[in-house]
Amino acid sequence: MNLSLSGKVALVTGGSRGIGVAVVRTFVAAGARVLFNYEKSKERADQLVKELSGRDAANPNVASNVFPGDRCAAVACNLSGTETARELVAQTVDRFGRLDILVANHGVWPAEDVPVDQMRDSQWRNTVAINLDSVFALIKHSVAQMKRQEKSGGAAGHIVLVSSTAGQRGEAFHCDYAATKGALISMVKGLSTELARGGIYVNCVAPGWVDTDMSAAALNDAKSRATIFATIPLGRVATPEEIAAPILFLCTPQAGFITGEVFNVNGGAVLAG
Repeated sequence: MNLSLSGKVALVTGGSRGIGVAVVRTFVAAGARVLFNYEKSKERADQLVKELSGRDAANPNVASNVFPGDRCAAVACNLSGTETARELVAQTVDRFGRLDILVANHGVWPAEDVPVDQMRDSQWRNTVAINLDSVFALIKHSVAQMKRQEKSGGAAGHIVLVSSTAGQRGEAFHCDYAATKGALISMVKGLSTELARGGIYVNCVAPGWVDTDMSAAALNDAKSRATIFATIPLGRVATPEEIAAPILFLCTPQAGFITGEVFNVNGGAVLAG
């Protein structure tokens, strides 16, 4: 089975770290041209562009032999609220001429356990702004672009949202995070039926625990690590590449009859309750 994205252009948010890096690498290897955003990790982003694009971000006229051609680009963009999404979509189209795939991967998980009666309003608003409001805006402007392409005779597109097991069964002391990730699942269910006739596929990947910077504090603590592993039937956490692979699949013709789906990638954790 050839999971190719040849000729496709993808926008991947949060592409400089964790799952995002794996998605960017996987998509470029599959033949896509990818623009990703980062907020603070400029050095990591520049290194990834150098690795994958065939260009040194600091010296764009110097080519490398890894993936010849303009295959990957990074843009600094804070996705906190609805204000910056339009420009990020526009930059993707300006750079690569179109937009076929949106992978909304960025997000924040406040690591400290906070009972709901002690949660600051500012934490709630910040989590919602990043994890939900900005995703709405990205979808809004990406769909507008995909519809314009479809009217001009091009294929429509794919949207994949990265949710979480917390969005399916909740997460004690993290009601802000769980609420936003649950909302993404509801968006997928509604948007998939709304956009299907226009050829826009909307799906969701729901990871459990993944070995990333965001989860490092919990996984590096012996007590919390043991508790986490006890909830996963496979007895380990996922690698970022194990999340990127199903995201790739959902954006290929092999997933041509799949929309509105929540793809669980959690080692059986949801089944364990």
